Amino acid sequence: MEDLCGPELPFWVANQTIHTDRPDLPACFQLTVLSWLPCIYLWAVTPLYIFYLKRNNKGYIMMSVLNRFKTAFGFVLWLVCWSDLFYSFHELRNGLTRPPIYFVTPLVVGMTMLLVTFLIQFERLRGMQSSGVLFIFWFLSLLCAIVPFRSKILQASSTEPGSEPPDKLRFTTFYLYFSLVLLELILSCFNEKPPLFSTVVTDPNPCPESTAGFLSTITFWWFTRMAVKGYKTPLEAKDLWSLNVQDSSQTVVPRFLEEWEKEQAKAQIEQQTLSAHAVFSKAPPGGATNHVTAGAAGAVENGPEETEVLLSEGRAAPRQPSFLWALIRAFGPFFLIGSAYKLLQDLISFVSPQLLRLLISFTKQKGAPDWWGYALAFLMFFTALLQTLILHQHFQYCFVTGMRLRTAIIGAIYRKSLVITNAAKRKSTVGEIVNLMSVDAQRFMDLTTFLNMLWSAPLQIILALYFLWQNLGPSVLAGLAVMVLLIPLNAAIAVKTRAYQVQQMQHKDARIKLMSEILNGIKVLKLYAWEGSFQEKVLAIRQKELDVLRRTAYLGALSTMAWTSAPFLVALTTFAVYVKVDENNVLDAEKAFVSLSLFNILRFPLNMLPQVISSIIQASVSLKRIQDFLSHSELDPEAVQKNSAASEHSVTVINGKFTWTKQDPPALHNINMLVPQGSLVAVVGQVGCGKSSLISALLGEMEKIEGDVAVRGSVAYVPQQAWIQNATLRDNILFGKPFAEQKYHSVLEACALTPDLEVLPGGDMTEIGEKGINLSGGQRQRVSLARSLYSDADVYLLDDPLSAVDAHVAKHIFDNLIGPEGALKGKTRLLVTHGVSFLPQVDNILVMVDGRVTEMGSYQELLDQNGAFAEFLRNYAIEDVIEEEAIEDLIEDEELFPDDALSNHTDMADNEPVVNETKRQFIRQISIISGDSDNSKTRRRHLASQRKSGEPPAEKKPRQAPGSEKLIHAETSETGRVKMKVFMDYAKAVGLVLSVIICLLYGCQNAAAIGANVWLSDWTKDASANQTRDEVNMRLGVYASLGIAQGLLVMVSSFTLAVGNIGAAKKLHYNLLNNKFHTPQAFFDTTPLGRLINRFSKDIYIIDEVLPSTVLMFLGTLFSSVSTMIVIVASTPIFAVVIVPLAFVYVFVQRFYVATSRQLKRLESVSRSPIYSHFSETITGASVIRAYGKDSAFVHMSDTRVDDNQKSYYPGIVANRWLGVRIEFIGNCIVLFAALFAVIGKEKLNPGLVGLSVSYALQVTMTLNWMVRMTSDLESNIVAVERVKEYSETKTEAPWVVEDKRPPSDWPPQGNVEFRDYSVRYREGLDLVLKNLTLSVQGGEKVGIVGRTGAGKSSMTLCLFRLLEAAGGEITIDGVKISEIGLHDLRSKLTIIPQEPVLFSGTLRMNLDPFDSYSDEDLWKALEHSHLHKFVTNAPAKLEMECAEGGENLSVGQRQLVCLARALLRKTRILILDEATAAIDLETDDLIQSTIRTQFEDCTVFTIAHRLNTIMDYTRVLVLDKGEISEFDTPSQLLSQKGVFYAMAKDAGLVQ
Repeated sequence: MEDLCGPELPFWVANQTIHTDRPDLPACFQLTVLSWLPCIYLWAVTPLYIFYLKRNNKGYIMMSVLNRFKTAFGFVLWLVCWSDLFYSFHELRNGLTRPPIYFVTPLVVGMTMLLVTFLIQFERLRGMQSSGVLFIFWFLSLLCAIVPFRSKILQASSTEPGSEPPDKLRFTTFYLYFSLVLLELILSCFNEKPPLFSTVVTDPNPCPESTAGFLSTITFWWFTRMAVKGYKTPLEAKDLWSLNVQDSSQTVVPRFLEEWEKEQAKAQIEQQTLSAHAVFSKAPPGGATNHVTAGAAGAVENGPEETEVLLSEGRAAPRQPSFLWALIRAFGPFFLIGSAYKLLQDLISFVSPQLLRLLISFTKQKGAPDWWGYALAFLMFFTALLQTLILHQHFQYCFVTGMRLRTAIIGAIYRKSLVITNAAKRKSTVGEIVNLMSVDAQRFMDLTTFLNMLWSAPLQIILALYFLWQNLGPSVLAGLAVMVLLIPLNAAIAVKTRAYQVQQMQHKDARIKLMSEILNGIKVLKLYAWEGSFQEKVLAIRQKELDVLRRTAYLGALSTMAWTSAPFLVALTTFAVYVKVDENNVLDAEKAFVSLSLFNILRFPLNMLPQVISSIIQASVSLKRIQDFLSHSELDPEAVQKNSAASEHSVTVINGKFTWTKQDPPALHNINMLVPQGSLVAVVGQVGCGKSSLISALLGEMEKIEGDVAVRGSVAYVPQQAWIQNATLRDNILFGKPFAEQKYHSVLEACALTPDLEVLPGGDMTEIGEKGINLSGGQRQRVSLARSLYSDADVYLLDDPLSAVDAHVAKHIFDNLIGPEGALKGKTRLLVTHGVSFLPQVDNILVMVDGRVTEMGSYQELLDQNGAFAEFLRNYAIEDVIEEEAIEDLIEDEELFPDDALSNHTDMADNEPVVNETKRQFIRQISIISGDSDNSKTRRRHLASQRKSGEPPAEKKPRQAPGSEKLIHAETSETGRVKMKVFMDYAKAVGLVLSVIICLLYGCQNAAAIGANVWLSDWTKDASANQTRDEVNMRLGVYASLGIAQGLLVMVSSFTLAVGNIGAAKKLHYNLLNNKFHTPQAFFDTTPLGRLINRFSKDIYIIDEVLPSTVLMFLGTLFSSVSTMIVIVASTPIFAVVIVPLAFVYVFVQRFYVATSRQLKRLESVSRSPIYSHFSETITGASVIRAYGKDSAFVHMSDTRVDDNQKSYYPGIVANRWLGVRIEFIGNCIVLFAALFAVIGKEKLNPGLVGLSVSYALQVTMTLNWMVRMTSDLESNIVAVERVKEYSETKTEAPWVVEDKRPPSDWPPQGNVEFRDYSVRYREGLDLVLKNLTLSVQGGEKVGIVGRTGAGKSSMTLCLFRLLEAAGGEITIDGVKISEIGLHDLRSKLTIIPQEPVLFSGTLRMNLDPFDSYSDEDLWKALEHSHLHKFVTNAPAKLEMECAEGGENLSVGQRQLVCLARALLRKTRILILDEATAAIDLETDDLIQSTIRTQFEDCTVFTIAHRLNTIMDYTRVLVLDKGEISEFDTPSQLLSQKGVFYAMAKDAGLVQ
């Protein structure tokens, strides 16, 4: 330095700088260090910065006034610096030699200013709106210039008055330089306009982050706008900003998939090299497989018997492509930026304890200059501030990475799920895949936030130990030993908790699965009076769940104790060893409190490490699951050749052999078929003979074992169970095609949908619920047909579309759509059908038996062959020969009653079965949908006549009349603050006394903690006096006992809290469950199932697991914040003055945050469910989506939904950062004031108290931050209590058992049923469905009930079971009024075979007899009579055979027979049969009828009939019309009267 500055300018003078009340820095120091520091910084970062700008070009920014000024000032600064330089040369020429520094510094600074000017322009050309690099440079320059600024003034003021100051030019240039730097700093706080052509300009609601300045970015100031908005009014979806492009699905997913494909390719190459070394012991079977092997999964899929691969040299098994590597390569670089911030923050965090040491030693020294203290106080403040800003930048990067990971994973899984094979689908159910999306993707997201702790925690621990060693020497090892001993304890607790969590998840899954089945089949449970048995089942699972929860809570209490006591125990052992080892070791304030603050730094990494490790383990499980799923084999797009040579055959199959999965035996053998272009082919055969499989094989959905399949042109597919999207009716039909009015209307006409539209509340814009819930089965099927017709394809594959609709509708559809004269004539059509009547009109018939084609030919040819087909026809053709005149009648009829002819009433119980229909709407939903019950016809006729009389046609208003029409009311989501009442409800559920005790315990534990620290500060006073051994022992003893007391209190309080919480959870769930079993059926019809399931899963989960920990944290942080304030105020009372304004700011920020973040959370959860519901919808309709080739459209829909969800998640993250920066700023102010007041009052304070108050202040930041978070979480989570409570208090139905009115046990002895003036309506405020029915039926009579759709047939049966309560009149059975006895007494004495066969998952025995009240013998007998004997005996498990959810593993016909078996078992006097003939082939139907005739000979039977031939031999037939009896007599009598019944019989071709 001397070479540069010369001898007369020393670099450092201690007396001038430190030991004086007016410090100043020497000129040489100012000219070198202070001037060069900013320059060194800028030259160091420039290369990196230029590289960054070259990579991220955002387009260029127009030259603005701001930019011109910046550039001009930069230029002037260069001139100013160089004028100094030239002045030095000028002096040199005048013989005044200056030291070299006067030449070097102006030169360096001037060059730097040129660089700055260049950077300002370069940034503009690269579209940087605000520069952090330059901001930091100007800030540093200004900081460094403050010292010379002050010392130049000091110099000038010290010269004698009158004489002019030395070096006038340099004096002037310096102040010019200073003011320009200040101006540049101010200018760099402002933003440039966005670059030309950037998206920000076009986006209606861009995220302000992209245009935010540097300062705004690091303090998250740009978010303030939303916080304010959210505080004023609850945020809505439209207030959310668009997602940044780099976070959206369109950038994130492709980037990840690209990496994943590289991985797959690598794995495939490796596998090929492996298999080249492998020796095959058996050649693989010939024939192509319908398989694209993704990675090595094919090896797994091929099954054991196919290839036994012997790997030579014992090589490892082929590896799967690594999902992890793909993630790292796609998202690693961005994440590393966050890691760099973390490293900085870790290093800075150790500055505070060093400053604390200096501060304590400063208070010890009498006569040290005051400015030291102030400097230390402000330094503490600034390091804390810097730490805050850096930490939150780190978090921001981590969270954004997490968000992108989730987007990528969901996108990848969605895309995969559209192409996986059936074998893969079997391995992972829809639920599991949705779990991959929700749970596993979430795990990754959560992990990224803490992943850096893996290296950061050990780093922090090492640094802390190093400083502690310096402070206390080897005694630290004792403390370290305690920590090391605690780690296995924590780990053991973590492992155990993990195991419990797995158990807990299993119980929860079991409970939810059972609940969803119960709610799906609630109507059946009510009809059979089975609620009790199922309620016990649920409660049994719930009890197991609570036991596990209780154990987890005990462990939790232990670990909380370990977590709070760890730092204390460490401190205790360290101090004890320190004072005991050597008599000379004295514990003074400096050592004690610096060590304490270091121990507090240690606490976080020590606790986080085990957690991070366990969550890494969890994530690795998720990783494996996702990797397996993404490596599943995919359907072979080449299995069905699409562009075969133009032969005259549209569909060709040669020697086809197909199976559903490789392991199964083939489902179709030896299929040969050629379908000529434009012909109509019918496929017939019995239930389960492979008709639908054939269609699937043509779509490429099955595995092709051998043979060739070719389909020419585009395909339209109508599945057996219509797949309806949750969209408007019109969107369901258009299915992504453009809307063409003319074509659209002709499609509706052909599919007989026009009349239905008149009944739906919004016409074709009616929103259809999930799985088509507000359409009847027939309407769904017709919408599905309309979709296929509109798609205008070349080949139509129709899988039994006519079975779900009424006979005359089927006729209409066949004539207008499918048949030789229909809209599809000239197209190739494959029609699977059970309807015999259409067969004469088709070109070719394919007869299938057991997966083979037995006969093929035209109708006439097959009859002549006299084979199986002819036999089949002879039995069933009678009822289906339709007379021409009958059809004409029908047409006249249709004109009269346009909606009478077609089934448009959403008449679920009428005759349109759809299998496993979840969310069964109750009957005749139309009364709710269109608001006019069964008098809609009259009303419509009246409207029509009005219109004729010259009125202009009424405009199409949205048909939503007030209130009653809306079928499903939107779920209410609370807005605004949570009411106190909810907290009180929860406290009551916990128990009020217990709640008070818990608060007291928390108070005590904090008192003990304060006590221990105050005692420590008191102990350090002894350092000055010589204390004796006994005193040391006494000090240690008291310190230890206070600390241990605190630990025990922590454990007891968290334990008590846990007990209270579990009690509350038990009570709330029981009330909810109990209420739901007693709720009337109407409630389930108007409430979507998902909403109920949500109460049982999500809300109960929150009450079980989330709320307790939130409450625990909340109480903990609340009490510790209060205790901190108490300590600081006690040691420096003047601090109380600052508390009020700080508290005010704190509450202010907290209210803003809580209001905004609560609403953001709600928006986030509302926008999350569409992702999953769209996903499960996609999986169920995957075959339809693929058939129509709409994959990419659906992928786009899914991406949009994910982006919408992230749109509300992203501000949520930023809200936390925004809050963090502001709250920690308050915390930093507390540190500043605590230190300042300690400095001011240092004469009166002893060092111990200074240490105590400042070390408490250093801890407070974290606590304050958590307290706001916990308040907010508590508010969002307590809502669950409110939601559960709301559904536990709905209106209940009549009691199950009325003790004093119980009927005798053999009731009803005869089975006489009498209706007297009976009327009923569905719900309050709706019209009557049955009006004043009076009839009596003798015991043993067989009564058929017929009538058009919506006549009230099903309502009659429901009234017998009191699922509908009378609006007037009464029903008596054998003299007992049914309205007076308990519901179970009534329902257990009646039997119904419902139209919808509902089975529950569990054994077959459980499905027949849930209460175990019958013997095996009875069960077998029932099975025999219901023709299931053969099927069950063939099953390996016999009666214990597992039924899948909804009975999926039985065919529809078999399920119907199981319901018959149930009826046979109960064998009650009265049987009600709601005929579900349409889903069953004719043979099964006959079986059921004959069983009923023989087995229920002496019972009263009511049959709701659709096929009149089944009731022709009944005693009497009741014809209902619009809820009234129109005819009631014997069938022969009615036919001779030629009334309504005769007309119906004629329609059905039963009379000539």
